[in-house]
Amino acid sequence: MNEPSDYTPPKVWTWTAPSGGKFASTNRPSAGATHEQTLPVGRHPLQLYSLGTPNGVKVTILLEELLAAGHTQAEYDAWLIRIGEGDQFGSGFTEINPNSKIPALVDHSGDQPLAVFESGSILLYLAEKFGAFIPKDIAHRTACLNWLFWQVGSAPYIGGGFGHFYDYAPEKIEYAINRFAMEAKRQLDVLERRLAESPFIAGEEYTIADMAIFPWYGGLVEGWLYNDAATFLSVQDYPHLKAWADRLLERPAVQRGRMVNRTSGELSSQLHERHDASDFETKTQDRLGSKA
Repeated sequence: MNEPSDYTPPKVWTWTAPSGGKFASTNRPSAGATHEQTLPVGRHPLQLYSLGTPNGVKVTILLEELLAAGHTQAEYDAWLIRIGEGDQFGSGFTEINPNSKIPALVDHSGDQPLAVFESGSILLYLAEKFGAFIPKDIAHRTACLNWLFWQVGSAPYIGGGFGHFYDYAPEKIEYAINRFAMEAKRQLDVLERRLAESPFIAGEEYTIADMAIFPWYGGLVEGWLYNDAATFLSVQDYPHLKAWADRLLERPAVQRGRMVNRTSGELSSQLHERHDASDFETKTQDRLGSKA
């Protein structure tokens, strides 16, 4: 166990200095723009401002799946928002998302540009706009939304909780790691039990619920989140979840979606900006082959 801490919380908390850790420079206790910055606008109605984090990947997977399904009006421009450099605090970004978090989308197809922020809201907006990847009957639609909002409510425990204290925090705190590892494994078990019953999260149909959950929990069991977290969390205990993640990884649209706005990993897996389907050609033609 940890030694008892000498820290006693003050009666009134004040921010005196960054707390340290990987993303300390992006954290502050106030909202609003810190600098003037105009967002670029490309030639497509849909303009995405994002980064290839799990929340960003949700949206690019859906956009690529829509295009693969023949929804040509889902063509989009994806602009890179480097959160480590504070792009999310530029005036243009805070205008479309006052919360300064990626991803954010602007739809220019109507009479006036329409801003959509929060990844779950963007998924629902696009699915309804194109009438795809969300069931039409009330029972299956409700199941899809149940799981979509489950992910929205659960992911902070994985990212801001487990991921932060296990990987990003400047010091390892046993209580915090144990607390959030327990919750991470409970959530993995929720999905394992669900996927033992059905091929996809919401049932027999591939939906935005799968696309929302895959970048986080699929990422954990596939081993690309938080260094050696897959070993730490014993992801071999969740074979149905791993099989589901493997099936999604075989989809060319998922492979493409994971590349967009990505700034880490092998250079061949990164597509910092995406403005046309041809942008993938030099990146993916060998890997996707005839499925592209």
